[in-house]
Amino acid sequence: MTVDTSSADDSTVGAETLGVAAAVAAGEAVLSRRFGSAITLVAPEDLAGSGPATVVRARVATSPFALPRTLVIKHYPDPPEAGRPDPFAQEAVSYQLFTALAPEDRMCPELLAHDGRDRVLVIEDLGGVPTLHDKLHARDARGAERALLSWARSLGRLHASTASREADFNALLRRLGGPVKNEDVPLSAVCAQLPGLLEELLDVETPEPVQRRVMEVAERAGSPSYRAFSPVDLSPDNNLVTSGGVRFLDFERGRVRSTLMDAAYLRLPFASCPDALALPPGMSEAMIAAWRAEVVSVWPALADEDALAEHLMDGQLLLLWFITWEILPELDLDRHATPISREAALVTWWRELAKHSLRARLTDISEHATRVAAALGARLGPHADLAFYPAFR
Repeated sequence: MTVDTSSADDSTVGAETLGVAAAVAAGEAVLSRRFGSAITLVAPEDLAGSGPATVVRARVATSPFALPRTLVIKHYPDPPEAGRPDPFAQEAVSYQLFTALAPEDRMCPELLAHDGRDRVLVIEDLGGVPTLHDKLHARDARGAERALLSWARSLGRLHASTASREADFNALLRRLGGPVKNEDVPLSAVCAQLPGLLEELLDVETPEPVQRRVMEVAERAGSPSYRAFSPVDLSPDNNLVTSGGVRFLDFERGRVRSTLMDAAYLRLPFASCPDALALPPGMSEAMIAAWRAEVVSVWPALADEDALAEHLMDGQLLLLWFITWEILPELDLDRHATPISREAALVTWWRELAKHSLRARLTDISEHATRVAAALGARLGPHADLAFYPAFR
């Protein structure tokens, strides 16, 4: 395929054009090897992926096979960093895992071809459907509610369908040369370091019973219980709202891990996203019910309200400690300008932790969370309240 770059005056535009051409060429090559005959792709559209891959939609011009009219190509032109998980391997194995499942259990596009030599994947194109991000930022509260409940159901189905597939995932990953890692940073290390950060930056001490409880939760996260596949990056823009339900995209960090962390997103919605905002009262509870309905057949213990509450409490505690450890050192807590939503989100989430832990009669956790929220809120002043997503304003 030939791409005309004569009109590109800017070097960045030229590099992007060459990147698209390389992705299309890699896609044609892997499809031809997969099907044993030349396949031509035309009319490439750069989908502007935010990760290390070039993401392109292209139309199938000629093919002796019944391929879809359009396909999506993800090309990873650069080799992985030494000693780091390979995003291409993580994503390729994730799609392989789901493509092996029955279509009704496949919570993502189908993988049509991949190649470790060219570091390319060709996947089903789900079309120009809205993302969950689009729904949350539109002016349709009911549409946003439906999308969130669909997201929670799809997350539950994703967990239920992969609950016994850890050995399969790890075996596939090893075949592609990727190291098997259950987290980017050991949770125990995070839990050990956050008390020092809270004391240094917020002048809040963490009592020994609180530290001990968090370390116990981190240990449980490494147990064989409640493990399933996780996309890890659960950003709203990585979820397509299709007529058949929400479908997940972007598995560059995908792995099998404890569902404690994913379930926590039902209480701390999209906490890892820099632009996370608030949901209206009752929405989290409805999402939890939708998620539980899908996973209870695999983990029947979660049918018990106390067991579910403990599971969610553990996940909420662990995720909030991780997020706070990750972003607290980066916040400019002494400035007096209106804070970004990230700072207000921390205040809101620590207040929520105080509320839920008090209901669970975890007094030490609740009192500590209240002090952290108060210290953050005092630094941020009147701007400490987290705004709702536009759909709920």
